[in-house]
Amino acid sequence: MRRQRNGSNLLGGTTVADVALPELFRETLRAVAPGTELRDGLERILRGRTGALIVLGYNPVVEEISSGGFELDVDFSSTRLRELAKMDGAIVVDHNRNRIVRAQVQLLPDSTIETTESGTRHRTAERAAKQTGFPVISVSQSMRIVALYVGGSRYVLEDSDVILSRANQALATLERYKARLDEVSGTLSALEIEDLVTVRDVAAVVQRLEMVRRISAEISDYVVELGTNGRLLALQFDELIGGIGPDLELVVRDYLDPRSARTLDDVLDALAELDSTQLIDLTQISRVIGVGGRQGESLDSAIAPRGFRMLTKVPRLPMSVVTALVEHFGSLQRMLSATIDDLEVVEGVGTQRARAVREGLSRQAESSLLERFV
Repeated sequence: MRRQRNGSNLLGGTTVADVALPELFRETLRAVAPGTELRDGLERILRGRTGALIVLGYNPVVEEISSGGFELDVDFSSTRLRELAKMDGAIVVDHNRNRIVRAQVQLLPDSTIETTESGTRHRTAERAAKQTGFPVISVSQSMRIVALYVGGSRYVLEDSDVILSRANQALATLERYKARLDEVSGTLSALEIEDLVTVRDVAAVVQRLEMVRRISAEISDYVVELGTNGRLLALQFDELIGGIGPDLELVVRDYLDPRSARTLDDVLDALAELDSTQLIDLTQISRVIGVGGRQGESLDSAIAPRGFRMLTKVPRLPMSVVTALVEHFGSLQRMLSATIDDLEVVEGVGTQRARAVREGLSRQAESSLLERFV
């Protein structure tokens, strides 16, 4: 999968990636991020105006396609990498990047493996990455770029200033999305207390949660790629995203029909597969989460929550107890009207916990209504 830097526009503003990086790609970016020994070595190679071919892993497959050169098995360092790059041939490093295993190696990957590259070094790098499963780095002497090959993907490393510029744009977009999410989430909470929720209200919250999730994944990738240069960005990101937690899962569980054959994972996967045009269509979202959009229904149809989201806001209440309460009462309204004695009969809920649940739900009800009407 090739990384999509500039995905489709969600709301006419800053664009974000449609997909997050695969885990192996993230791990490779983390290995070559600023502040690492490997990144220092790559920058030394670029400054020295030499090329390089580096395999980040060693196993029988790598050994099989390696010809010539010599075995080293020495501690990895940026200066050693730079000196070895002065010679022709590839450098083989162990997967943990602690040892330089071989140098001046001629890589002979399967020539039948498809490649879109034209240069000899880049063609070899792409084929070797596909055949071995290990990341391969190609440093171009003429173009002065560093290209990463991970499986069938290729990514060119960029300067931190360029990445920071994109990251700051994404962070500003996340701030706007988060503000709107807080607004619609607060409205939904108040409507749940009043038992006035419609399909439109639920779809609007799910829409904003999915938007925030997507752009958060994009910023998370930037943080990984920036390494030590992204510490300030990471702090700002954590401050903005803190408190959201598993809200998307909780909202879906609240409104997903328990009799439905679809699971929570099915719904979340379907949401993730929506393109940007579909994501701004509340009717489309309602169909995905199974709360509306069917024949005879509309976005203004009434719907009732089961109570997962409200109960998880009660301090020190285990998820097993939350699930037991929801299954026993069936709806948030029944829980709100339940007495301490009613709550006590649920398995895992004693007198003290029943009182905590009763008080917690009452405080949330008062707070939500106060925020809505004051």
